[in-house]
Amino acid sequence: MNTPTPPIDKDALIASLLERIEVLMAQNAALAARVAELEAKLGLPPKTPDNSSLPPSKGQKPSLPSVPKRKAKPHPGAHRLLHSNPTRHHDVLALSCQACGADVSGAEQSPCEVYDRVEIPTTEPDVTRVSLHGGTCPCCAKRFKAEPPAGLEPGSPFGPNIRAFVIYLRAVQGIPLARLRDALLDLFGLTISEGALVNMLSAAAAPFKAGVSLIKVRLLGGTAIASDETGVRVGRANWWLWVFHHGDSAVFVADAHRSKAVVEAFLGDHRPDFWTSDRLGAQAGWARKDHQVCLAHLIRDVQYAIEAGDAVLGPGLKHLLERACAIGRRRTTLKNATLKAYEADLERRLDRTMALDPTHPAGTKLKRMILKVRSQLFVFVQNRDLEATNNGSERALRPCAVYRKITNGFRQEWGAHLYADIRSVIETARRRSVRAIDAIRLTLRGQPIAVPA
Repeated sequence: MNTPTPPIDKDALIASLLERIEVLMAQNAALAARVAELEAKLGLPPKTPDNSSLPPSKGQKPSLPSVPKRKAKPHPGAHRLLHSNPTRHHDVLALSCQACGADVSGAEQSPCEVYDRVEIPTTEPDVTRVSLHGGTCPCCAKRFKAEPPAGLEPGSPFGPNIRAFVIYLRAVQGIPLARLRDALLDLFGLTISEGALVNMLSAAAAPFKAGVSLIKVRLLGGTAIASDETGVRVGRANWWLWVFHHGDSAVFVADAHRSKAVVEAFLGDHRPDFWTSDRLGAQAGWARKDHQVCLAHLIRDVQYAIEAGDAVLGPGLKHLLERACAIGRRRTTLKNATLKAYEADLERRLDRTMALDPTHPAGTKLKRMILKVRSQLFVFVQNRDLEATNNGSERALRPCAVYRKITNGFRQEWGAHLYADIRSVIETARRRSVRAIDAIRLTLRGQPIAVPA
């Protein structure tokens, strides 16, 4: 005979849990104190977004006054520009003079004030009911049915414009499926289940994959490529979202790895002349001629060496790298001969700086690091197709990081691959001055995004 389980005393259970929590909090405080003690013994500065590759979201922002300070150089206010193609014009003629009340309807008049009134029309679903008629053939006595009109075939009831809006709101604005369902109902009076939204997204995989293949052909047809990657969650695994871009084309790749195999699979047999990236090993060694390392990453590493105690090599090297970045920003106003002279000057300054012998271990480590990439620092100066930093890759990945924070990643692998293809189309469209929604519509219709002249 089984012995009945005695009833659980709720108050005793709560007291036990509270006691356990207090023990854990005490252990956590002891561990934190121990970590602080060890860091103090090491004498190393903490890693921050200013002296390392930590993203800005990981940094501690200072507490500043809530009242913003006055602008040092205030500029006159600007007004909204008039629409280039208004829907309609409404010319209003004056009937009487505001000063004396006289009738001026017959006087000659010209525009005194012109402004726009912008409004969004009320949007309701445009539903077309299709009835395919049929009957019995009087000749062969078999059943017949009318052929559906083009564009109104049986299948999904949702048209291409709805599909484009769903893809835009989901992939560009990062709206979760449940909220997207509610938004479509509230804004357009359209009832769509989450399952139907998922079906729309999965059906878009083929046209977007085809569109990305065209973008990739143009990207690989150039002489330079820049790359970077960021983390993304797929199911229960950590994946990586890569970006390869240059000029008016960008291709994103979702992969479970962060190794050279990803780059090799993307490039195939192609090797560009120049490559720009940070110093990650997986992104090195792909250029046929020269590799340009990101100077912004180097400047942060130099700053960390300075904070760690190096006063010999770090300060001069930081000033030199910042000078190189400033020259890169001014290249559009400089002649080729001037850039050649600047590069020679940078090389001479670097030689003098690297001749110094740092005494601090951080400076010694920094010197070894710079010697490894010595030939990859100033490749950009005379090559106007390259940038001094990899900021273009980081800007391309920034919407992906925002999307990751909103949605927490993807449940299945096909969602990650589809998002990478959609981001490829959207980022390429932005660089070609095409609106995101227009790019989505073109891709769903199987049409390429226009290449700038």
